[in-house]
Amino acid sequence: MKTSNYQRYSRHLLLPEVGIEGQERLSAAKVLIIGAGGLGSPAALYLAAAGIGTLGIVDGDVVDESNLQRQILHTTANIGKRKVESAVQQISALNPHVSVQCHDTMLNRQNALEILSLYDIVLDGTDNFATRYLVNDACFFLQKPLVYGSVYRFDGQISSFDASRGTGCYRCLYPTPPPPELVPNCAEGGVLGVLPGIIGTLQATEVIKIILGIGEALFGKLLLANPLQMDFTSISFPRNPACPLCGNTPTITELQDYEAFCNPLSPTEQSYTPHGISLAELEELHQRSENLVLIDVREAHERLLSRIEPSQHIPLGNLAEQAQNLDPTNAIVLYCASGKRSQKAASILHSQHFPNIHHLRGGINNYLQSAQILTLSTK
Repeated sequence: MKTSNYQRYSRHLLLPEVGIEGQERLSAAKVLIIGAGGLGSPAALYLAAAGIGTLGIVDGDVVDESNLQRQILHTTANIGKRKVESAVQQISALNPHVSVQCHDTMLNRQNALEILSLYDIVLDGTDNFATRYLVNDACFFLQKPLVYGSVYRFDGQISSFDASRGTGCYRCLYPTPPPPELVPNCAEGGVLGVLPGIIGTLQATEVIKIILGIGEALFGKLLLANPLQMDFTSISFPRNPACPLCGNTPTITELQDYEAFCNPLSPTEQSYTPHGISLAELEELHQRSENLVLIDVREAHERLLSRIEPSQHIPLGNLAEQAQNLDPTNAIVLYCASGKRSQKAASILHSQHFPNIHHLRGGINNYLQSAQILTLSTK
């Protein structure tokens, strides 16, 4: 470590568990952060401040105003910028001695092994199950330590896995993902803005502990956090001998089709692909059709924040029951926040023999800018 950095890291150097040798380990470490969002933001800033030598950032998204409530790596001035560009700007301003490697892409099974192989340890800051299982499996095959975290509404959790130590993996905790409609993402279900800061900071702490070899990492433990009760609960879990990835007789020996795994379709849904339309196509359909019905399948609290008018409101969970009140001769367009629930809704109506069904491709969030109420033109 350069003597010119002694002042910057002086509080670390005072700790016997860190000292000069530990700080040199941090400076030599290469850490990959997957997702420059709510979890990746505080993790990136604290790891940069701690003097991690190389930080990799994987994110293929752009900064949106709705991110700023929790994604402290980004600022109002960076709205519309690539998130990796915004991340480099903020990290470099905090600690110019950190080398930031940008991966302006979404992680997938084609690029995951190549990208992850460049780093010593991986921090998972993703917000979807498909990428979460992908990262878990890729880290297992590469024998890389993985620090996992997730948040939803007022609840967060964190754990660490390391195949080289024989610990359990994410699949030991969650062998299969829940149905997508039961676990909406932050854009659909919301999250307390400070919660990702808590969990992301704990993830950064885990990374530093693993690099330094100090303390007790969360291998074989799941830490649950609820800031409303200010309650932290640690649950121990063993490696599952029947785990399809890290068990005694593994059946997963290569990266999978994670979208198919996390979004399983029923036999009826497998044979049906709902017709997706854009907002412009919805406007055109509205202009030429006298019997168009637009249905919002989100929850009531989501409709208070944004909506398309004129539209009916039937939450996805009530759609099968209320379908009998709909006229099957009408053209029906369904919409939700991201397009996932509307596709599920289209499959439900298709199974009940509605012949003319469409869904808003990408969901309403894909079209919201400054206006929160989108109004179809008067005929």
